[in-house]
Amino acid sequence: MLAIVGGTGIYDLPGLKIEDRVSGQTPFGTPSGEILRGRLHGVPLLFLARHGAGHRLLPHEVNYRANVYALKRAGATLLLGFSAVGSLSIEVPPGALAMPEQYFDWTRGVRERSFFGGGVAAHVSTARPVSAALVSAVQAAGERIGVPVHRGLTYACVEGPRLGTQAESHFLRQAGCHLVGMTNVPEVFLAREAQIAYATVGLVTDYDCWLDDPTQHVSVAAIFERYGQTLTDARSLLDELLRAPLPQPEPEIRSALAAALLTPDTALDASQREWLAVIRS
Repeated sequence: MLAIVGGTGIYDLPGLKIEDRVSGQTPFGTPSGEILRGRLHGVPLLFLARHGAGHRLLPHEVNYRANVYALKRAGATLLLGFSAVGSLSIEVPPGALAMPEQYFDWTRGVRERSFFGGGVAAHVSTARPVSAALVSAVQAAGERIGVPVHRGLTYACVEGPRLGTQAESHFLRQAGCHLVGMTNVPEVFLAREAQIAYATVGLVTDYDCWLDDPTQHVSVAAIFERYGQTLTDARSLLDELLRAPLPQPEPEIRSALAAALLTPDTALDASQREWLAVIRS
């Protein structure tokens, strides 16, 4: 089943026929809000607003573990996120839609970044952290409706909530990053630990602050000034994606834990076995 995680400006899915509202605690705490289970264009899916109703949560306050776990428990095997991003490349202009396929973690260790630890040891490969099949399906949907989707990009995740300095922007560019945002890490890596095929559609709002022209530098006002049309394109892209069969998650993603777990089941207690059974399913 496809799960949609909505970022800035995406707090619901117009047209979603809601069949159930899933709420409650997880072994990792409280998710950002209730999960909506329903159908859009006849396709069953799940929806969760990453920042909660009314955009209450800053990026470092989001309980990513609880979100990903709750979605997996609800049946998610594919996860498509939507996020506002800044561009570190002149070829990816504001207003574009962009899908990263690599990640550079520049957060500061404030976020809980793994399901593992506390007596359950695992090391999951994230050499290729996103689902190429899901990226290709989204790109093909964009081609069908004339909405270009940039792909093959590297997303730098920063801690926030402040916007970055020009020195930081130049550093990330020199590191080979094309996009910068605050929310995709650890979400992308937790999805892999939960054996969920993950991809993100980045809504490019600005050129961050690496350009010399200060009128191009990121600000909250500038983000929302041009966000409306990009948001319309993103919603159209999702609608078109759902009009064709969704891709199957890659087998290597659905079996990511097969050779990653080090702790034998005999060394786990009942609660550990319970939550581990969910992410292994």
